[in-house]
Amino acid sequence: MVDIALDPNMYYMTMSTPDTLRRAAELGFEHVELSPRSDFHFWHHYPKADRAFIDELNRAQQESGVTIRTLNPVFNWSAVDEQERRAQVRNWRRLLEIADQLDVRDVVSEFSGDRNRSRESEHQWYRSIEELAPVFERYGIRLAMEAHPYDFVELHDRALEIVRGADRDWIGYEYCCPHTFHLSDGVGDAGRMIRTAAEAGKLREVHVADSLNHRANDGNRYIVNPPGADVTVHQHNEIGNGEVPWDEVFQALREVGFDGVLSVCVFGWHETADEINRRMLERLRHEFR
Repeated sequence: MVDIALDPNMYYMTMSTPDTLRRAAELGFEHVELSPRSDFHFWHHYPKADRAFIDELNRAQQESGVTIRTLNPVFNWSAVDEQERRAQVRNWRRLLEIADQLDVRDVVSEFSGDRNRSRESEHQWYRSIEELAPVFERYGIRLAMEAHPYDFVELHDRALEIVRGADRDWIGYEYCCPHTFHLSDGVGDAGRMIRTAAEAGKLREVHVADSLNHRANDGNRYIVNPPGADVTVHQHNEIGNGEVPWDEVFQALREVGFDGVLSVCVFGWHETADEINRRMLERLRHEFR
């Protein structure tokens, strides 16, 4: 049985974090995944949630009936600069302490690092994992890793190898549908990628949103100026507003018996957020009823 969670990112500009749980309940969701937000855990910064904030979030869970299923922190624990890496490990220690206080037992994160210094970044990620392993294990928290565009590893196969190389039962893999074409360098073989992660016993979470294939039509789905600039553009659209092969995605997930977290993570369409998230929830319930 899958758990369908809402990433309430599109509500962050207009409401408090506790109120996003209440909105999720109004939309019909039973779970949320809390992505980076400045008053909680923000990209590469020390978490700002204090005891009062945590208490308020716990009250919101109780009152709304919506549970915080996962947290999605992004800390540059693969930084080549050692001082920066140590600071990011400190960020992680505090984040895990907060997760425990919220009774969150699954977190999903990115590799980060520097894709132009991939080997050194990989070294640093493994070092951070070694240092943080006792903390994850003390709290009984599982980690699902995502290969993100512009991380030191962007391709599915290589990311899965790195996760398996850590050889720890509590470290798994998160497949991100809107990154399908980045993960496969434009091939878009979502079913194969989902199956290989599942066969390795690592598939824990799936991010659900659509995207265009940035490699299609001579790479002109997106236009970046100047050509060849060292940037990566991607999208998180509603299902149907992109080119992700959804029949293949859902069929593969059913075939492998996926029973983890499906996180609805459409970004950038704030003006119709309620309608989009309701439709996304309805589609996922239809596919996994």
